[in-house]
Order: sequence, then structure tokens, then C-alpha cells
Amino acid sequence: MSPVEFARQQSRRHFLNECGLGLGGMALSSLLACEGRSADRRTNPLVAAQPHFPGKAKAVIYLFMAGGPSQLELFDEKPKLRELHDQVVPESFTKGKRFAFIKPDAKLVGSVRKFDRVGECGMTLSELLPYHREIVDDVCWLKGMKTDVFNHGPAKVFVNTGSPQFGRPSMGSWVTYGLGSESNSLPGFVVLQSGPRGPRGGAALYSSGFLPSVHQGVPFLKGANPILDLAPPPTVTGDQQAAFVDAVRDLNRLHQGVVGDPEIATRIAAYEMAYRMQSSAPELMDLSGETKETLELYGVNLGQPSFASNCLLARRLVERGVRFVQLYHTDWDHHGGALDLGKSLDQVCGEVDRPSAALVKDLKRLGLLDSTLVVWGGEFGRTPMGESRESIGRDHHIDAYTMWLAGGGVKPGYIHGMTDEIGYNVVEQRVHVHDLQATILHQLGLDHTRLTYRFQGRDFRLTDVHGEVVHDILA
Repeated sequence: MSPVEFARQQSRRHFLNECGLGLGGMALSSLLACEGRSADRRTNPLVAAQPHFPGKAKAVIYLFMAGGPSQLELFDEKPKLRELHDQVVPESFTKGKRFAFIKPDAKLVGSVRKFDRVGECGMTLSELLPYHREIVDDVCWLKGMKTDVFNHGPAKVFVNTGSPQFGRPSMGSWVTYGLGSESNSLPGFVVLQSGPRGPRGGAALYSSGFLPSVHQGVPFLKGANPILDLAPPPTVTGDQQAAFVDAVRDLNRLHQGVVGDPEIATRIAAYEMAYRMQSSAPELMDLSGETKETLELYGVNLGQPSFASNCLLARRLVERGVRFVQLYHTDWDHHGGALDLGKSLDQVCGEVDRPSAALVKDLKRLGLLDSTLVVWGGEFGRTPMGESRESIGRDHHIDAYTMWLAGGGVKPGYIHGMTDEIGYNVVEQRVHVHDLQATILHQLGLDHTRLTYRFQGRDFRLTDVHGEVVHDILA
């Protein structure tokens, strides 16, 4: 080799890109160390990583009630609202406010549902949630929730990604980016859906956005084969497939060593994960091994996909080390007409009440509740004013609604927040969506101000420039 050729090959690009002990390699290792992310994550981006500080929770199960449950029919009894039923709301309540459908002269509607004070905490629960009464003292009730966005699609995106704009990483993606996963045979972030349709916003709700796509939420389909095209062709033997996966991995690693593209690591991880999931996924989805007692606890009918089955699957997923499981259940949008505050609300409550309570009880009896944070709620609440169609419903309301948390180091049997006499505004202990996001990350050991990713010249985070950890609800 001539001196000229040698000098050309030792170019700055070659030195930085290909010398593992050169400046490029040292800089990358330093950056990974600063982020608390081991160098192994270059080849396996989902390997478990150390949190910023010891967290109480290791996993999250988010039960998302798509459409906006009516807190006034479920959790927040308002006798004064009943007294003022059919009266026009004062102009001061609606001036400058935006609603989806109702007019400024809308009339107040008191709930016809029967409420009781339940448990040692004295939480008010309606007749629509009989099974919730069994977990009332295991749950932290957030009665002062507040959000910013009043239309379904953007509001769901906002709760899930911290921004009403499409294209940002979802909470599950941020969590796996920060912590990886403790499972090597299942995705770190799994999405389960039930109800008559998918939630508005679609895949943007569990997108990885500008994070490496390995952190994308993986939707599991109903039935024994949750992932399309997971099974190999019948003519391919196990040894042949293993050899193919190994060869593709080696080629991809060679390519990654040259270009340093994180999506190549995603590709490697995807091939290897799919190979392992050929055995792990069918075993996961087979609920027949669960005891009769457990199936009855959730209300599961074997072979019939449902929210109940998904709740049981969520428990099985966190048992197997999955970091973030998100369940979406639709049909909570009760404006009136076909979707009203009567039979339609009865039906959807009947679909989720028993399984939601069962999940908390099951995690508790298995010793998993302390390390699993369960979140229940929708993208917003419903107005004290009625919306009159063929029958009465309620419009979207962003200024006051209820959610609940259980396990994962939050106070059990604790009521946080209060609304005014008609349930229109929060008057004590308001929790904004960004505060909730910051608190969820905190319980996992992640500082929401430090969990950042540089994109298009600036650092992004789940909570944007907002959010405060709600320390009052932490045990």
C-alpha cells in the first residue's frame, strides 16, 4: 500500500466512525454514560438501564378510557347540581371558554345516579361502579384533574405524548427509552385495545415519534397470534431460521459500525425479538392456564376478546418484565343520542368496572402492586351542562375531571383535589396533565426534566417545559 493510499484510508471520517477506541467511540461512550445508558444499548436498545434515582415502580399499566368518562356520573357527586337542574349556567362560566358542541345558554343537568360514600377514605362512588367499591381504599383518587385540549384526537395525543401535535413520542416510548425493559422475549411497550373501534388518534397515541422506533408501542391483536406474520413458513426449520437471524444480525452490526445509525440497532433488536416471540407470544396469550378463580375475578370468558381479557393479559405482561402496558377501551363519549348517560353508559361501565378492580386486587395478592403503577382515566371529563340530542348527554370538559392511580408508591385510600359545587372548576389541589406525567415518571425513578432527547436542534421531553411532581399523593 502506498503512503498516499494509507493516508487516504486514515481519514478523519474513518478515524471517528470506525475506530472503536478513537474519539468517536469515546465520545459516544461518554454520552451514554452521562445519560445513564450503558454502551450495551448500542446493540440492544431495550436492555434494562438504571433510573435517575431509585423508583418505587418498575412497570406501568395505563387503563385509558377513550372518549372521556363522566366524573359527574361516576365519582363526583354534586347535590347542588341536582338542585340547579335545568337552569341556565351563568354567563361567567362560559365566557371565553371553548366547547365542542354546547351553546353558552346550555342548561345544567344533575345526575340521576345514586351515590354512596365508600371505604375508610369516604370516596363517593356511583351505582355504576359496584366493583370499584372493593378497591376504594387501595386507590389514590385524583378529583382535580385539568387538561388543555377539548377535542378527542388532539386531547388523547396530549395526554399520551405531552403535546396536542402529532409526531411526539408517547409516554410508553419515553419510559422504555429511559429504562429499557426487563423482558428479553416481549416488547418493552405493549398496546391492547378493546371496544367497538380503535381510539381517535390511532397509532400516534403510542408512537415513538422522533425517538428510535424500537421504542414504539407494539399493538397486540386479539386471539392466539397477536403479531401478524410472526410464525415462520412451515417449510423453514428452527435451525434454518436461527442461522438466518444470526446472519442478518451480523451483517447489520457491520453496517451499524460504519454508519452509526440507531435504526440499525432497532432492526437487529426487532429480528431477534420476533424470533424469541414465536414461543413467548402464544404462551402469553393462552389464558387457559389461569385458575378458575382468577378468570372469574376478571370476568374472562376464554376465547372471547374483551377488556377483561386485556386486563389479565396486562398482569401477565408485567409479570414477564414488560415495562409499559397501555389498554385502550372506547365508547366513553356520551353526548346524547345513541351514546347517552343511560343505557350506553351502563354498558361501558359494565365492561370495565369488574376487570379494572380485578387487576388491582390480582396484582395485590401476587405481591406486584407495590412495583406496578396502575393508571385509570380518559383524555378529559364532561360538562355540568347538558347536551340535548335525542336524549341527554354531556359535552367535553377540560377544567375538572377525575382519574385514579393504584400501587407503584402512591398513597392508597387517599382523595386528592376538589371541584366546586357544580363540578365546573377545580378549587383545591389541581393536577394538570403534565403534572401527572411528571409524577408517573418520578415513580419509575425518572426525573422528567432530565429525560430528554435532542431533535431538530433542541432538547425535547415528555412534559415540554411544564410539569411538577405531585408529592402530596406519594406514600
